[in-house]
Amino acid sequence: MAFMYYRAADSGHKDVYAALPLINNERLKIDSTTPFIPSYVKRSVTRSSDPAQTYASRVQGRQILLENPARESKAKKEREEKRAQRTAERTRKAAGVISKKDSRKKGLWKLQKDETKFHLFLPLHSLWLGYMSELLSLLPQPAVASTDPTSAMPSAAGMHAKLIKADFHGAIVTVRQSKNPCLVGLSGIVVHETENAFKVITRNDQLKMLPKQNSIFVLAVPLYAPPALPPTAPTGTSKTILDMPHIELELYGNHFCYRAAERAGRKFKHKETIEL
Repeated sequence: MAFMYYRAADSGHKDVYAALPLINNERLKIDSTTPFIPSYVKRSVTRSSDPAQTYASRVQGRQILLENPARESKAKKEREEKRAQRTAERTRKAAGVISKKDSRKKGLWKLQKDETKFHLFLPLHSLWLGYMSELLSLLPQPAVASTDPTSAMPSAAGMHAKLIKADFHGAIVTVRQSKNPCLVGLSGIVVHETENAFKVITRNDQLKMLPKQNSIFVLAVPLYAPPALPPTAPTGTSKTILDMPHIELELYGNHFCYRAAERAGRKFKHKETIEL
């Protein structure tokens, strides 16, 4: 430990020990044989019968926090958060990604009246059927009808784990129960899924918003892999899943209030069924 002495012009060396504390009416002296911290601690611990042992067991060789560390200011945190947001926004703009606010302003998710046609979204539904066939590893439909169609069903445990994270754009959903009786029975192709609702196109060429909260939906999943259509097949003659063997599953909207991108990376836990 190094010490600094101050030399006065008229009085020689200044007594640096005069500023040290008095312990038991004795001035604490510091030299190479008696360092300050061990001497100070041993002299300050008056309730212990063996101060040297107390110092060796509790103080010596340890890092002791003498005061609270300096906290970061709230204003500094706010500035750093704003700076990070600006950096992320610049990166998103450079990558050509549009925000949800900008997409609403530009009306990217709004369909014109001549675009809300059921037959226009049948190709999307056909793509979804192929997607489900690959996701669930469905087998092709046998030439001879099986007496036990449940034998072709995939395992329930594996199917549920995949469907809960699947993309529903192009699927056909039907409202089975809802607190709003006007929604019961509505069915259509999902054209947009948000955190709290499904937007569907009905067979009557109407765009409907189906809220997830307090609703139970029926999702139709194909039982067999759909047959491949020839390249010359007309677009509007595609069959829907309701015209082929399928499985119906219930979706509880109260458990499903997540965006499609969030569901893909979320770990779901088993919950009891919430009645409407």
